[in-house]
Amino acid sequence: MEFRYLGKSGLKVSAISYGNWITHGSQVEEDAAKACVKRALDLGITTYDTADVYAGTRAEEVLGRALSGIRRESIEVFTKVFWPTGSGPNNRGLSRKHIMHSIDASLKRLQLDYVDLYQAHRFDNETPLEETMLAFADVVRQGKALYIGVSEWNADEITRGAELARQMNVPFISNQPQYSMLWRVIEEEVIPASEREGLSQIVWSPIAQGVLTGKYLPGQPPPAGSRATDELSGKNFISRWMSDDVLERVQQLKPLAERAGLTMAQLAIAWVLQNRNVASAIVGATRPEQLDDNVKAANVTLEPQLMKAIDKTLDGLIVTDPRKTESPATRP
Repeated sequence: MEFRYLGKSGLKVSAISYGNWITHGSQVEEDAAKACVKRALDLGITTYDTADVYAGTRAEEVLGRALSGIRRESIEVFTKVFWPTGSGPNNRGLSRKHIMHSIDASLKRLQLDYVDLYQAHRFDNETPLEETMLAFADVVRQGKALYIGVSEWNADEITRGAELARQMNVPFISNQPQYSMLWRVIEEEVIPASEREGLSQIVWSPIAQGVLTGKYLPGQPPPAGSRATDELSGKNFISRWMSDDVLERVQQLKPLAERAGLTMAQLAIAWVLQNRNVASAIVGATRPEQLDDNVKAANVTLEPQLMKAIDKTLDGLIVTDPRKTESPATRP
């Protein structure tokens, strides 16, 4: 396993991290989830990402039980706050009240004294940014989180947050955006802003919800049990990539992967890791053997001509500006 520094901090994370967005507590049974976490640990994955909202808070509980007994200093556990976790008006957003309550609730579910990284799951336009950043700073000072990060913030939001973080002397080190061969929205503005402010990217959906594995074939129904057939765990999210045009072009990536000695999933994950601002690529799994394939993407260097061939193959499909296209449904 390769390890990379997260932002300008001294924290190292595994280049492949394990996430449990739509698996733990919903798509797979707990025994299967625990088996996946065990395999991740065996394969050298030390970084685990979750959020309070996943599976209605159950995902944190399952991950906490799966990591129980593991030496705390040997793993990095990340979680997030923003989306509703209850029906009350203060059960959502990035107000001080919600943040201070949510960190305690997450720690209880995770069975931890602290998380390594506490992330704002989205930007809150209804709460003063100063209030949000002060609450995050206090969470760090109370020892409940070591670092803070964000998810899906734009360049301006990152810049403003970083300035406040410096004023409050709090380690603001990461952004967690969607990023893949097909979805490259962060490249134009977010990555340059992050580099200026000392943040790294922890990217989610590097295989475009499974489309870049090549398992979805044009003109054919999706495989039974796949995400594209699951009403509760991603069918709507994956739908933008399910056109025959996209699927035909993805099939054309297969010979490129074969010539590089990689599976399609490995090629997709290795592609995002070529970006110097990406510290880690989040993968999920419903079966342990999926992780065996994914981790082999770490330490892979893709030749420049291969990168160009990928761009040529996907030309016309790559999304670089969400303002010019309909964005896929965002993470809940």
